[in-house]
Amino acid sequence: MHRRQFLSLAAAAVAPPARPNIVFILVDDLRFDELGCTGHPFAQTPNADRLAREGARFENAFVATPLCSPSRATFLTGQYPFQHGITDNTDRSRHSHTLKTWPRLLHDNGYATAFLGKWHMGVDDSPRPGFDHWVSFPGQGESFDPPLNINGKPIQTKGYITDILTDHAVEFINQKREKPFCLYLSHKAIHPNITQGADGKVSRFEEADDFKVAPRHRDLYAGRTPPRRGNYKVLPTDKPALLQTIEGVPPLSPDTATDDAMILNRMRMTKAIDEGLGRVIETLERTGQLANTAIVFTSDHGYFYGEHCLSRERRLPYEEAIRIPLLVRYPRVYRPQTKIRALTSSVDIFSLCLQWAGVPAPPIPKRDAVYIEYFSDTVFPRIRKMGYQAVRTDRWKLIRYRDQQGADELYDLRTDPFELRNRINDPTAPKAKLEALLTTIPGPPQTPSPH
Repeated sequence: MHRRQFLSLAAAAVAPPARPNIVFILVDDLRFDELGCTGHPFAQTPNADRLAREGARFENAFVATPLCSPSRATFLTGQYPFQHGITDNTDRSRHSHTLKTWPRLLHDNGYATAFLGKWHMGVDDSPRPGFDHWVSFPGQGESFDPPLNINGKPIQTKGYITDILTDHAVEFINQKREKPFCLYLSHKAIHPNITQGADGKVSRFEEADDFKVAPRHRDLYAGRTPPRRGNYKVLPTDKPALLQTIEGVPPLSPDTATDDAMILNRMRMTKAIDEGLGRVIETLERTGQLANTAIVFTSDHGYFYGEHCLSRERRLPYEEAIRIPLLVRYPRVYRPQTKIRALTSSVDIFSLCLQWAGVPAPPIPKRDAVYIEYFSDTVFPRIRKMGYQAVRTDRWKLIRYRDQQGADELYDLRTDPFELRNRINDPTAPKAKLEALLTTIPGPPQTPSPH
């Protein structure tokens, strides 16, 4: 990593004299390339694009785990799943009440705090410690007319979930207060509307119609063809883990790839999120708080659009699942149109937000690599018993499968950005160096215990 790039990232950890408000917006399943500012040719995302134009775009941001519950716990705690203990999507409600989150630490250091939306570390929707204001729902939630838990009370609402959560965000921002505030807005979208049990199992896998769209956006993008990457519908030939035969699971083929209808519905759901972001920015601007507010916009992981003939199995460590958009607008730290190429992990958010607020936090490491891990679960049959550890540098990626012998993968992303040629048996590839990186994972942050 170039020293200048690292200093650009580390600059975010310098707390300005006045403690800023922090608005953290987490989207569910949004890929790194689905916004106008990240290169999509026709996505209508003017408000996300504004964040990039007036702030910073992190071009190499990754999640520690491409799975909802573990990823959300990592964003909140700054720890990897093997450290915080939320390793899958099963019901971990009780444990999630004990997490030492950065909003909880801000609350203990004088911030007014709110959590709005999808908690998804279990089906329990009751308020978690450290939040003055709580609006959530059980499990995955409902796209239309969702039942909500508002500060411990069940409330039946009417309308579209993205708009409802935005209404609550605007209401919270509008409140007059002496304290700085932290608003954690965790959208259900762009996740499909599928019921999930406490064991993590769903009644069926995603179809295009499961991605519920606001009525005003039903015809948006009609007739458009989504862009495709160079590995779209390319059948793997050197990925043993993907080529294994699994009873009841069709082998990968062009027929298992994501279709256009599903992608366009996901894009329509993203449009509602972007409109909500615009309302949040407008409210901050109208109330005179925008200049002293750090806005973070990101995603818990990506999604496959037919790359390697994959669709909904986003738990795998290929670029489409582990790379995320990460936009930060904070004028005191970032100049307009800043582009940060340094490798950034979701574990870094913990320290960034705390240090902006002047709360003690672990330093952000200079990253020569990002670490990704996955603990197998039972939701998608194709990837059962496919737990792994992976490490990605600027150029190389090594995937080591825990449960399968002879299935490891290694890619040169400089010459093979679509991960089409497994170099695991290439004696000229730096396999030993990458294996060594897997043993140098940072320890858990040392943070004060919340009261």
